Amino acid sequence: MTTPRSGQVTHTTRAHSFNAAAAQYAAARPSYPPALFDAIEELTGRPLAGSRVVDVGAGTGIATARLCERGADVIAVEPGEGMAAEFRRTLPGVPVVRGSGDALPLAGHRTDLLTYAQAWHWTDPAHAVPEAVRVLRPGGALALWWNTSAFDVPWIAEAGERAARHFGFDVSAEKRALGSHHTADLAGRLDVVRRDIRWSRRVPLDTHLANLSSHSLFLLQGEERSAAYLAEERRHVLEVFPDGIVEETYEVLLLLATTPPSPTG
Repeated sequence: MTTPRSGQVTHTTRAHSFNAAAAQYAAARPSYPPALFDAIEELTGRPLAGSRVVDVGAGTGIATARLCERGADVIAVEPGEGMAAEFRRTLPGVPVVRGSGDALPLAGHRTDLLTYAQAWHWTDPAHAVPEAVRVLRPGGALALWWNTSAFDVPWIAEAGERAARHFGFDVSAEKRALGSHHTADLAGRLDVVRRDIRWSRRVPLDTHLANLSSHSLFLLQGEERSAAYLAEERRHVLEVFPDGIVEETYEVLLLLATTPPSPTG
């Protein structure tokens, strides 16, 4: 589930909501499949191993860890105090600096790859796109990606309908608009390529519910309303997975944009 852009107060409140739930976020959120990083290497034409990568909006380090496993030299940028603290606990050997994509605390034209895992929608593209162009070296790449629920799976579609009734927000409609919406952010500045990568994970029901309740829309609900929703959702999901092991299916939406090469090559 991703989140929509909304009024500035609500948008800011939701962005900061993760800090109080950083440990839950780290424990329950899905990671990303190897095929995603294979696609990044294919589209950039270079291996991640040895690449200078900046992971912006790194959160608790879920994507950063995968990038490090591929041999990238990673610096993380994270605005939230709670998320950054959890990042340092999880990945003590990886540097993390406080900052945002709208004003990157980085020198210009030194980064091979700038990544936003589940984070670009918290930026203001009017600032974040020029900042990306500033910090990337000529021929460098900006990679944006999101895990989105696979709403063509019947039980996931039904869960999405229940969430829409609860939150008053159609998550599946947002997913359909996600690619074109964020491609428009980059239009006219960078050449953009899209890939969709399907994958799944099997997790205990409690992890599935903790994942749901780690999203910003849910974090801002009252305790009583949240508990009622989770109890009802537990009952529905157990009807599909009576053994309590839930298969979550995702499609990673990857948008990769490259900067022009140096005129001298």
